[in-house]
Amino acid sequence: MAGPMFVVVCGPPASGKSTLAPPLAERLALPLVAKDTIKDALMAVLPVPDVAASRRIGGAAVRAMFAVAGASPVGAVVESNLRRSLAVADVGGLPGTVVEVFCRCDRQVAVARYRARAGTRHAGHFDDVRSADELWDETSEPVAGDWPVLEVDTGHPVDLDEVVRGVRAAARS
Repeated sequence: MAGPMFVVVCGPPASGKSTLAPPLAERLALPLVAKDTIKDALMAVLPVPDVAASRRIGGAAVRAMFAVAGASPVGAVVESNLRRSLAVADVGGLPGTVVEVFCRCDRQVAVARYRARAGTRHAGHFDDVRSADELWDETSEPVAGDWPVLEVDTGHPVDLDEVVRGVRAAARS
């Protein structure tokens, strides 16, 4: 593999993305660009009176995430819940090798994790008012464009060494 590598860690909310992405980025020696880090920074300076505003800020954070990642000469680990209908072009437009790491777990596990973290994040996420159906939407399947997809069962402890090997092998294919 020559050139930048972009590892897109995605999956539904509370599927384990933000647990997996930082150590994966460290092991791959790539910067981490996470949507919620950007969204939280935006919400610190912008009003978030309702879920609609939160969604607009989230959309802006995704755009910023892809712009920042795409500007990295070495690539990046990009972490976000992504909707295929919106993300195929963004992921496919990254200027280098792309590997998608899709975090998969049972719906009940993700919903329980999401409910458990309610109140621990910026209030502008509106975690306490999101329905299970909203959480388990188009983000519950891989983006799956024209790049390899490595599915990781995040309902159980993840073997980071195995994920790193899988990403490196997929990047070479």
